[in-house]
Order: sequence, then C-alpha cells, then structure tokens
Amino acid sequence: MKVNIINRSAFELPTYETKLSAGVDLKANIDVAIHLESMERCLVKTGLFLELPAGVEAQVRPRSGLALKKGITVLNSPGTIDADYRGEVGVILINLSKDKFSINPGDRIAQLVFAKHEQADFQKVEVLSETDRGEGGFGSTGNN
Repeated sequence: MKVNIINRSAFELPTYETKLSAGVDLKANIDVAIHLESMERCLVKTGLFLELPAGVEAQVRPRSGLALKKGITVLNSPGTIDADYRGEVGVILINLSKDKFSINPGDRIAQLVFAKHEQADFQKVEVLSETDRGEGGFGSTGNN
C-alpha cells in the first residue's frame, strides 16, 4: 500500500523494525523534554503528515514496553487518522503511573498501524434477527 508522507521532524521516516512488524514507531518531535506528572496528559507532535488511500485508516496505538514498564499509554487508543485528514500526526499520551515521566526529543512514543475499513450503509429496520446470544453483553459469554 502506498502512503504519501511529509516529514517535518528532525528524524528519519518511520520504518518497520522487523520483517513481520505490524506497526512503525512514532517519535516525539519536540525541542525540549515534556514532563508528565501522574495522571497528566499531553499532545505530542510527530512532525509527520500523511495522505492515506481511500478505505484505509492509520491507528495510533500504545507501545507495549512504555505501557508495562512506565504506565504511559495513548489516551484515545487506538487513535484514528482518517484518509481525508492532512494535519500533523499527534499522540495523546497519559501517565497512569504514580511517578513523573519525561518524554525527550526523539523518544519512541507510540505505534502506527494501517488498517483497511469499510463504511456502513445503514438500513433502518424495526426488528433485528434473533441469535442465541441475544442482548447479552459485557461478559455474558464467559464467567467474567
């Protein structure tokens, strides 16, 4: 899939770290460190601008190591970048730990994964088809 990209960051274009990687790392394109206190959130710019093909979205996702080791995650995970958006890619990070966390210029802050999608053609009806599950949700198919 071809994705047009403008890179106004101080860093190289994102790359896949392994042959089978699903996502690429996004880096903090900042001039000075950002210090996040516990439960504080901020928008971190990447310096990247995308032009996606129709029917494709880019999903901004947390990095598992930051989430596990530091309690840092993407607040609106996954964040969706639509094919008609032309602004700079930003990442909303939140510090869920009890400790202060610093984001430094060039730090890998999130992952970007591309996914195909379809738009729904809604058909208004009065009744939905019956299933064994019915209206059961929120753990209704298991013990939790």
